[in-house]
Amino acid sequence: MKDFIIKIIKKITILFFWLIIWELGSLFLNKEILLPGPVAVLNKLATLIFQMYFWKSIAYSLLRVFLALLISITIGIVFGILGGVFRIFEEIMEPFMAAVKSTPVMSIIILALVWFKSGNVAIFTAILICFPIIYTNVLEGIKSVDNKIIEMAVLYKAKKFYIIKDIYLPSISTYIISGTLLCLGLGWKVVVASEVLSTPKYSIGINLLNAKTILDTEELFAWTIVVVILSLLLEIIFKKYINRLNSRMSN
Repeated sequence: MKDFIIKIIKKITILFFWLIIWELGSLFLNKEILLPGPVAVLNKLATLIFQMYFWKSIAYSLLRVFLALLISITIGIVFGILGGVFRIFEEIMEPFMAAVKSTPVMSIIILALVWFKSGNVAIFTAILICFPIIYTNVLEGIKSVDNKIIEMAVLYKAKKFYIIKDIYLPSISTYIISGTLLCLGLGWKVVVASEVLSTPKYSIGINLLNAKTILDTEELFAWTIVVVILSLLLEIIFKKYINRLNSRMSN
């Protein structure tokens, strides 16, 4: 308990340190339009909290992030296993993976604007960015499995389904977790960036764009803080869930 309290105090102290740096920077520039102080930004955030539009925007952006991550993780795991088990599938996927990884995010967003409705642009873009990460991680996890175990399973005439279920899946769990953690932060960035360009009615991105258009820097900072907080919360919740899952499995 004592260590936990010390840890909390330490984190709060670090947070206050950076808030002081922020405030000093704002005072030094002395231009609210360039760098508003933390108090002004927090006041703006406090006024936004009591608006229904604020919560609707967060809810819709969260929904887009969840859908994009769910689809990316599902397809990434399935395709990663197929690529790891069947060499021909990996070779077929190589040109697509190379093309997606080398294509700028902005190009993907612009193409998505042509193909989809504004609300689906962010989902599609986030899937294309996050899917290769999960796929590559799962593929590496499959390849890291000891070939001797696979050979023994084949020797005992184990079916392909049970080899995947009982050998491959447990081996790639850590790779899936690390890939998902990376996608949680990246997914948020991509979704919000896509929303800025696609301007769906309810989204964090359109609020950032509106704040920038009218030069309301305080609101711009407030929405940015919201994005950071939500991203950190998702990561914390996911880590807590994984830790609880691991403790249950160990017991």
